[in-house]
Amino acid sequence: MPNNFRPSNSRELLAQAEAEAKARVKAGQPAQLSPSTTFNAAKDEATVYVYDAIGGWWGIDPKEWAPAFAAIKAKVIHLRINSPGGAVLDAEAMRTIVAQHPARVIAHIDGMAASAATGLALAAKEIEMSAGGAFMVHDPWGCCVGNAQDMEAYAVLLRQTADNIAAVYVRRTGKPEKQVREWMLNETWFTASEALANGFIDRIFEAGTPTDPDKEKRNRALKLQKLSISI
Repeated sequence: MPNNFRPSNSRELLAQAEAEAKARVKAGQPAQLSPSTTFNAAKDEATVYVYDAIGGWWGIDPKEWAPAFAAIKAKVIHLRINSPGGAVLDAEAMRTIVAQHPARVIAHIDGMAASAATGLALAAKEIEMSAGGAFMVHDPWGCCVGNAQDMEAYAVLLRQTADNIAAVYVRRTGKPEKQVREWMLNETWFTASEALANGFIDRIFEAGTPTDPDKEKRNRALKLQKLSISI
């Protein structure tokens, strides 16, 4: 999946998620698909799913999600993400709760982390992405009704929001702001290998390969040790 690959743009992704949620409600089903939080007492771990859009009428409500996440008592929390994103400030509220949680939060991008869902993933202490997953960044957009002054004020708000989002990406990746803003302006999709190369994630998960972060750290330390010996 090259950078110019577009399964659909950010507006279409969100519209599709909303349409599917409405269809489920019409069929008498829950609007959201995200499984309930699970707990593993033996390992002192919890698993939280974000498998829906964030915020809005049909997405995950941060007023419910954030307090529930903050109340989790576990040393490790696995935050599993497959989301098209959604409302920026709703995602920011969720991101803040994740970042402030005392547990070791590990984000797993199981399928897609797009738009506002990327910021949520970046709040975790570790980020793992499926080898076939997708990571998408873009400039914020929205709707405004009003006169010229209203439109101009809204444009200012969108630019401020874009700057805030870019700052999160810059801190995570260490990339120049100019590069990050170019990615956002062009609505860029990253493969797992591209996300890793650009510093958005820590590692890639290959199906069938057990995840062992401690082993990976030991292997890196061993490589460094061998390198120092050879030098």
